[in-house]
Amino acid sequence: MDIKLHSCLHHPTLRLLQESGCEITTCNLMYPLFLVNDDEAEEPIDSMPDQKRFGANRLRKHLEVLIEKGLKSVLLFGVIDNSMKDENATHADSPQNPVIKILPLLCKWFPKLLIACDVCLCPYMNHGHCGILDDDNVIQNAASIKRLAEVAVAYGKVGAHIVAPSDMMDNRIKAIRDALIAARLENRVSILSYSAKFASNFYGPFRDAARSAPAFKDRRCYQLPSGSKGLAMRAVERDVMEGADMLMVKPGMPYLDIVRQTKNLFPQHPLYVYQVSGEYAMLYHGAQQGAFNLNEVLLESMKGFRRAGADCIITYFTPRLLDLLKACD
Repeated sequence: MDIKLHSCLHHPTLRLLQESGCEITTCNLMYPLFLVNDDEAEEPIDSMPDQKRFGANRLRKHLEVLIEKGLKSVLLFGVIDNSMKDENATHADSPQNPVIKILPLLCKWFPKLLIACDVCLCPYMNHGHCGILDDDNVIQNAASIKRLAEVAVAYGKVGAHIVAPSDMMDNRIKAIRDALIAARLENRVSILSYSAKFASNFYGPFRDAARSAPAFKDRRCYQLPSGSKGLAMRAVERDVMEGADMLMVKPGMPYLDIVRQTKNLFPQHPLYVYQVSGEYAMLYHGAQQGAFNLNEVLLESMKGFRRAGADCIITYFTPRLLDLLKACD
């Protein structure tokens, strides 16, 4: 029997029916933002064209426009001067931290906005690593997860709806869950775990944006090897057992098999995927050079994430996607 497929594709509505489950709505997008202490700052990020670091007042104006277009959720990253960094990430949760300062304002200005806060120590460490080090520059896991839990609770107390640990320390989800319970925040703060976070070359522009590059060595001793499958699933399963509410795979496009595997194993958990800074730069510069139409390739990549099993995509292209979705209404 000759099987014919063209009869399913000759009309735009028929083609859309073949994409069932891959729809993109504003609820499927989360916008990552970099915050600084200067209220009037709007600092361009050279390695990420069209992206900026924002102070409170500039951020408010930026978000007002996007919320009018349907923005539903954001992911916050604090960026501080090197002079404020030390070996214990003191300013990860101090009153001088830009997230601690700006988050209550966002809750006041935009009460319906879902706000997630990245939880890590690297942007606040003088050595740029994601945990506390001993004298031999070896990660001290117990001290690190204690500190991460303190930071998560601090974010929860000033209004975070979601805390998102990205550090990849062992057992940090349990430490954060226990700390939230002790602080009586367990019913008001969700945990979005960077469960399958790979040691990737696609993070380069982000480390410029967040000023968080390690001062020596790299993060391969605690982030996942790029070719690992079994270890990635062990990490995801552990985070589920320790109390993660939501899961994440990072980066996105090179790891769609991990997205699908994670969704197959844990379909009951909302799954995020992070289209990271290197993916953003790759698509942006490819379009600038005429390799493809940015809007079209962007929608194709979003559908790929959704088809693989992602419920929400964290992407720097969120403002552009909001415009595209509005144009499709």
